Amino acid sequence: MANSILSGKVLQNEAAAIAWVEARVWPEGPVCPHCGNCNGDKIGKLTGKTARPGLRKCYECRKQFTVKVGTVFEDSHVPMHLWLQAIYLLCSSKKGISSNQLSRTLGVTLKTAWFMSHRIREAMRFVGVAPMGGGGEVVESDETYIGRREGVGRPRAGSYHKNVVLTLVERGGSARSFHLDGQAISDIMPIVKANVAKDSRMNTDEGPHYNDLKKEFLEHKTVNHKADEYAWHTGDYVDGKPYVVTTNTVEGYYSIFKRGMKGVYQHCKEKHLHRYLAEFDFRYSNRIRLGVDDVERTERAVKGIVGKRLTYRTSHI
Repeated sequence: MANSILSGKVLQNEAAAIAWVEARVWPEGPVCPHCGNCNGDKIGKLTGKTARPGLRKCYECRKQFTVKVGTVFEDSHVPMHLWLQAIYLLCSSKKGISSNQLSRTLGVTLKTAWFMSHRIREAMRFVGVAPMGGGGEVVESDETYIGRREGVGRPRAGSYHKNVVLTLVERGGSARSFHLDGQAISDIMPIVKANVAKDSRMNTDEGPHYNDLKKEFLEHKTVNHKADEYAWHTGDYVDGKPYVVTTNTVEGYYSIFKRGMKGVYQHCKEKHLHRYLAEFDFRYSNRIRLGVDDVERTERAVKGIVGKRLTYRTSHI
């Protein structure tokens, strides 16, 4: 019988877990997070009885550090092997895993599990604005409504009281979502222009806020959902495949997103929505169809821990 991945040494042994993270954060050897020294001859490993696992000292700035410093793990008392278990569970659960479930599985308090979840989502967050699409690739854009805006009165007909989410999906590629915090849908053009290459083919619905896309991109085609039109063939080919105009790909993303938010997380404050979007974007952009399995997805999440410090206090702001 095959062994459970969770029974592996890296997820059960603290020294092995620290060494595994160090190999990914420092692929060319330790780097002092205080002064940037990367000379291995001037960085020593402390192994005394009172030394913490993985503790090192830089003989340039005379300061001590571990691989946790300068990452989302900094100042955390949770053992590294439990951190890796949490990351694996969050990366391998298609619709996410609740803090209550994480608390019971890892044997930590609910407060700790909740904070760990948010730190992991921060590690998953995409950094940079490298454009999507390009080279005639198809990028679908759509928006959805979820939750309730803070400071808005009792719910009423329509979507006025809900949070607006814009998502861009490169067909056969990655997803990038944005919480339009206080912005009207008509203000999305700067976001789309900053995140999509100009030589891309844009597919959207018939929303009037997309009218100017033809001026900015290689092509803009729409489907008329009000007329029950959801896909149509252009007769052209993209990458050797028939070019079908549709927004079904981005709507498929929303299907997973809403099942997770409503079925697993159930409630999300508006100020935390951007981190949940980062979580679902990360899993979608690193999915099995793109050749990324659960273990590789976990490794990619760990590589994103650097430079994203998140304290318990700021996570509540």
